[in-house]
This record gives sequence, structure tokens and C-alpha cells, in this order.
Amino acid sequence: MTIKHDKYILAIDLGTTGNRAILFDKEGAIASQVYKELTQHYPHPGWLEHDATEIWQDTLRVINQALEKKQVDITAIAAIGLTVQRETCLLWDKTTGKPLYKAIVWQDRRTSDLCAKLREQGKSQEITQKTGLVLDPYFSATKLAWLINWVKENKPLVNFENIMAGTIDTWMLWKLTGGQVHATDHSNACRTMLMNLDSLTWDSDLLELFGIPSTFMPKIQTSMSYFGKTDADILGAEIPITAIFGDQQASLFAHGCNRQGVLKCTYGTGTFLILQAGTKVMRSQNQLLSTIAWTTDNFTNYALEGSIFTSGAAVQWLRDGVKLINSAVETETMAYQVSDTNGVYFVPALSGLGAPHWDMSARGAFFGITGGVQKEHMVRAVLESIAYQVKEVVEAINKGSDTAVACLKVDGGASENNFLMQFQADTLGIPVERPMILDATAQGAAFGAGLTVGFWDSYDDLIAARKIDRVFNPGDNAPKAQANFIPWQRAVERAKHWVQ
Repeated sequence: MTIKHDKYILAIDLGTTGNRAILFDKEGAIASQVYKELTQHYPHPGWLEHDATEIWQDTLRVINQALEKKQVDITAIAAIGLTVQRETCLLWDKTTGKPLYKAIVWQDRRTSDLCAKLREQGKSQEITQKTGLVLDPYFSATKLAWLINWVKENKPLVNFENIMAGTIDTWMLWKLTGGQVHATDHSNACRTMLMNLDSLTWDSDLLELFGIPSTFMPKIQTSMSYFGKTDADILGAEIPITAIFGDQQASLFAHGCNRQGVLKCTYGTGTFLILQAGTKVMRSQNQLLSTIAWTTDNFTNYALEGSIFTSGAAVQWLRDGVKLINSAVETETMAYQVSDTNGVYFVPALSGLGAPHWDMSARGAFFGITGGVQKEHMVRAVLESIAYQVKEVVEAINKGSDTAVACLKVDGGASENNFLMQFQADTLGIPVERPMILDATAQGAAFGAGLTVGFWDSYDDLIAARKIDRVFNPGDNAPKAQANFIPWQRAVERAKHWVQ
């Protein structure tokens, strides 16, 4: 039996490794949450796919379980905020409601050859100028081009007038509204490599370049706006969906990073650093991305981003791939069991290297292994590599700024690891601030949705009420950690350009 309580905001957080539903109460605290891990499909080396139907079914499951856990029904939800893994995309048939192929995940590298071909054709500079992004398989455009060609070759009877395209937010919005709304927001659209960063619309030249019909594409809306309402036949009530963010932009919003120059870092499957750039596009000379932070009806916030492909995914590989650990939690204890890595350095290029290298041909590697190396050294080397990747991006940000980054705000699953956070502070030489609520992506989506419908009145008050768990300051190990950054960089250079 369910009973009604005060109203809540429901955040739906659809990540790379799992899907989550969280209820936030009037104080901005978590009232209930449920998580379900998502199946990863690796059909070929360098490929990664998700079953979009599984994402949909799991989303319904975690929503219902989160409501049951709190003993409230769907009518207790004032609004829904949606945040998703970015760049992952799919095609589906609007008449059947079914995907035409699995969703191609942001980490997938199958379109490396197409990117190389476009680079040879001299398209790289045009793409960067229009989108703020680098030409890379990471983004959605080449994935959608691949999907369209696959459908042409393998499902020739499909009527192209019935095909819809989108990132995971678009798919979920379409499903939640019973197929009534085909839309996305600027923070997700800007990650497709198809949206013009100046006009904030789909770029007709880029759509033509990648062979993507404009009729496939969703409408682009502001991040904090009314997207539609849930189909009562699906969730049991019509609930307004009033915010959509890419996951990294959502966490930036949750941290209160609405002031220019504030930097946050999310440690998830990958690691993503975003610097609030204000209301003007900030261009980087150091291989960082110009992107949208979020939009409202009144203004557009821009950001500068360093995207790192593999961090939590490397820990997952330690568990599921080489089976050096049984759970991610073990890594903290194992790292503390040894005083250093015994000369071992790890390059986490399991999906190539993102910022600031953008090397699709790099591959993961351990360097410096000798007979005395134990698994604890290797585990510690993996954790240290995550921190060193972040240091690279922070250095790139500092090179393009008059003011050096003074503090790093963190969130995400791996930020729970005290060893990693302390090592991060040591390598950077600045404080690392960790909040009590690490699910900042969901929190940001909830804040956006709640503010849009007036559930909360003040963004500043919400941010002021957030509690800090711990601040990690540089310690005695800082000089050694910073010195070891140099041989780690040497290891990175040797892992680059591996696949010819």
C-alpha cells in the first residue's frame, strides 16, 4: 500500500554503466533511489553497444521501485528531470517504437576510419569552428552516419520517412511521452557534432556532410523548459518533464558552477572536467572542447571541457576483465597496502585517449613491470593514472587562462575513493572538494526540473544548502606524486599511435 507524502522531484539518470531513479525532497536531499546495472555489449574490439529497449525497461523498473521504496505513488512527483550519458545515439522506427539497431555508445571507436577520411579531406577545422568539438568517433555524427548506412544495407524495406534519430535523452523522452515528443536540449545537441555552437541549431552543412536527413533530427529546446508530460498509460499519471541535461553539464549545475572560472570533475566511466565559461563561447588552443553548459529562456551558459575516456572503466576492467579485484571498493585498501607502484605506470587508453591528446590509435598499457611487481602495485598504478589524466587537463586549462585553477570540485562514483582523491590533491597541488551527495548528475537534473516548475524558488539557496563531505589538501606525498607525473607522461607517449 502506498501513501502520499509531500511532493518530490524525480531525477532519471541514465549512465553508461547503469540507470538510476532518485527522488529529491523539498530540502534538495535524496529521499529514495534505485540503481540497476546496464548490460555492455562488445561485438568487436573497440565497439560498444547498449540495448535501448533494456534502458527503457530498466528505467520503468527503477522509477517504480524508487516510488515503492518511499511508499509514494506517481502523483507525488511534481516534475521530472532527465540526465543522460552523452553522445550515445540510436535510430528507431516511429511506427513500431523499436530501435533499428543497438545504441552506439560514446566510447565506441568503429568510425575511426571515417574520421580519418574526413580529416584527410580537410574537414577537421570546419567542424571544430562550427561545433567547438574535435573530429573524433566520440561524438554522435559519425555514429549516426554508420547507423544509417547499416539500415540501408541490412533493412532496405524500412521507410526512411518513419525513422527518428537521437541521443539517449531523446529516446527516453519519446518513450515517456508515449511517442508524442521528439526533442533534445542544447547541452546534449551540442555533443552530436551536428549543432552549430553560434546559432544553437542543427547545421545544414554538417547534416549533409554526414548524410543525415534533417527530418531524422529532434527539435532542440532550452535545458530548463517544458518538454512534455508523461503518458498516463505508462506511468499512471501525466507528470511534466521540465529539464534535460547531458550528465556532465548536470553535475556542473549541481555544484553551483554558475560563475565563470569554476571547475568541476566527475569521475565516472570516464572523467570529465568542465570549466564554467560564462555567456560567451570560450575557444581553447590546447585541445579542449567548447560546449554548452546549459540554457534557459533568458541566457546560454557555455563551458570548456576536457573529456577523458577511461577512468572508472579501467577499474571495471580490473574487476571484470583481468579479475585482479572483486569489487571497486577494494582498490582503496589495496593502494594503501603499498607505498608506491614499484615503478609501474598505467596508460588507461582502453578506448583511445581523449583530451588533451585525442589519439584514437592509442591503447592501454602497463609500463615498468619487473619481477617484484604485485597486483597491489598494478591496482595503485591504475588509480594514479586517473589522477594524472586529470592533471593533464587542468594544466591545459591553466595554459589558456590568466588565473590558475585554485580548487577542484569533484563527484561521481570513483570520488568515494579516499586514496584517489588524496592523490589527486597531491598531483594538482590544490584542494579537492567532495560533497556529501556524489550523484551530482541526478541532483543537477532535479534542481533544473524543480526550479523550472517553481518547486524551488532559489538556485543560490539550493547550492548554499549542499553539504561538503571532505576537502582533500595536498600532503607530504605531493612532491613525489608530481615528480612521477613525468615518467607517466613518457609512458603515455609510448602508448600513442599503437594501432596503425
